[in-house]
Amino acid sequence: MSDNGDSPQKLKRTMKTRHLSMISLGGTLGTGLFVTSGATISQAGPLGALTAYGVMGIMVFFLMTSLGEMATNNPVSGSFSVYADQYVEPALGFAMGWNYWFNWAITVAVEAATVGVVMGFWLPNVPSWIWSALVLVLITSINLLSAKAYGETEFWMSMVKVIAVIAFLIIGALMIFGAFTYQPDVAHNLSAGGKHGFVGGINGILAVFMVAGFSFQGTELIGITAGESENPTKSIPKAIRQVFWRILIFYILAIFIIGAIIYYKDPNLLRSSESNIAMSPFTLVFKRAGFAAAASIMNAVILTAVISAANSGLYASSRMLWSMGETKLAPKIFSKVNSKTGIPVPAVLATVFIGLLTFLTAILGPNIYYYLVAASGLSGFIAWMGIAISHYRFRRALHRQNHSVHELKYHAKWFPIGPLLALFLSIVVVVGQDLSAFHGKISEWNWEGIITTYMAIPLFLLLYFGYKIKNKSKLRKLEEIDLGAVGEAKK
Repeated sequence: MSDNGDSPQKLKRTMKTRHLSMISLGGTLGTGLFVTSGATISQAGPLGALTAYGVMGIMVFFLMTSLGEMATNNPVSGSFSVYADQYVEPALGFAMGWNYWFNWAITVAVEAATVGVVMGFWLPNVPSWIWSALVLVLITSINLLSAKAYGETEFWMSMVKVIAVIAFLIIGALMIFGAFTYQPDVAHNLSAGGKHGFVGGINGILAVFMVAGFSFQGTELIGITAGESENPTKSIPKAIRQVFWRILIFYILAIFIIGAIIYYKDPNLLRSSESNIAMSPFTLVFKRAGFAAAASIMNAVILTAVISAANSGLYASSRMLWSMGETKLAPKIFSKVNSKTGIPVPAVLATVFIGLLTFLTAILGPNIYYYLVAASGLSGFIAWMGIAISHYRFRRALHRQNHSVHELKYHAKWFPIGPLLALFLSIVVVVGQDLSAFHGKISEWNWEGIITTYMAIPLFLLLYFGYKIKNKSKLRKLEEIDLGAVGEAKK
């Protein structure tokens, strides 16, 4: 699997460093920042939200350095599914791959449905399913052209999001320093009215952890793109190094500015949602700066973010399905690649088909749709846990086989603190999704809430133990683990 070059049956290495760098950034800039970030401030206070996003940002940085180390050493499109198979055991690779594919296939449908909601801001009388269908056709066409077409599209859509955030940071900073007519009471706002900036104590911060975690999902896409990067040994480390600073600048500064300008009890923050663009904290700040068209501008940015998420979802899930076809963890047909374009056409079409079925359930039976979405809800965090475990095992195997980290072209610092911290925080986020549902006696538990919140966990365990029992999968011995490029270099 380490040989993933330009042979007729392989993916094409056509993505440039600028594509990977922008994809790693664009993956984190979505509705989590543009819309729901306001609700986190109202829930935990400005400093509580900053703490939660800061800790989660550090965790994501460690995850990306772990993934970057493995992806630079062994750049494959299956990424963490392949690493879980090679460095832990085949059952984990199988469960990780199918879990991640399902997550993104469902996400394609969710984002397509969201496009219809966003377009309703301008054209409320046009049926939303028309816009959703058009987006599905658009992203399918892009993903069937070439990996470069996907990379180029994501580059420019990410650029729109980056420009919007930079404009927000500049205008927000000028407003804080009194450059506009509107004068916010910064000290009062940041202290949350004398509560030292924290609301709800540790519970408030933990609640925001969940939101922050979902906001950062998508950064792992850089591992998926490694198999189609022109020069993964240079482009992946460069993109990884930029992730931390971008998270720091874009998320931390944005949360700080929102908290400084808008009081945490402002009712508009509580009404922040994907269906209420006018209440986006970005829109509110632009309006207070005097921009009359703020809502339309932010709606356009959010539309770009949603289409970008759907596009990336189709790309990531199709590459994961292709990789599983290559490693015989999925039917062999999904390993087929168009010899001219390097596109895994069967994998792309199968993913679109599942996305389309999911989208149809939103029209025919909303309850089925909600359960499908719930089933994919925690899949991103499960993938993060798999990355942390795989990296820990990779390093242990490296040591057991008498290799040094200095043999690696890129190595993650602060091992084993990084993967262990990431694993611990991911577990905290997963377990803490809806603890209130377990209140009281078992008969009093909110079983509907528990099922819809935690459904992804039993589905993952079913995949894992089902494969393990059927194929008698065992943990790989450290001394027998294939270390890829490192092992080959020493032979």
